[in-house]
Amino acid sequence: MIWQLELALFVFLIIAALVSLEVKDLLVAAVTITIFSFTMALLFVSMGAVDVGFTEAVVGAGITGIIFVVAIYQTQRTTID
Repeated sequence: MIWQLELALFVFLIIAALVSLEVKDLLVAAVTITIFSFTMALLFVSMGAVDVGFTEAVVGAGITGIIFVVAIYQTQRTTID
């Protein structure tokens, strides 16, 4: 694969990781973790590990992201006085 594309994916991966660590909203953090996982799947495919990339896309970006979002919507927001 083209090394410039892999470099761009790595930069996007680091940005997604930093955003997911720094945001205060849990929903935004869950979405950026899902983006991180899908970017990892793209990197696995670019390295030639298609089966690992497919598994990462289905489990990491798909099922885990949905479970995170559902869990966040099942909780209630409380404020600390």
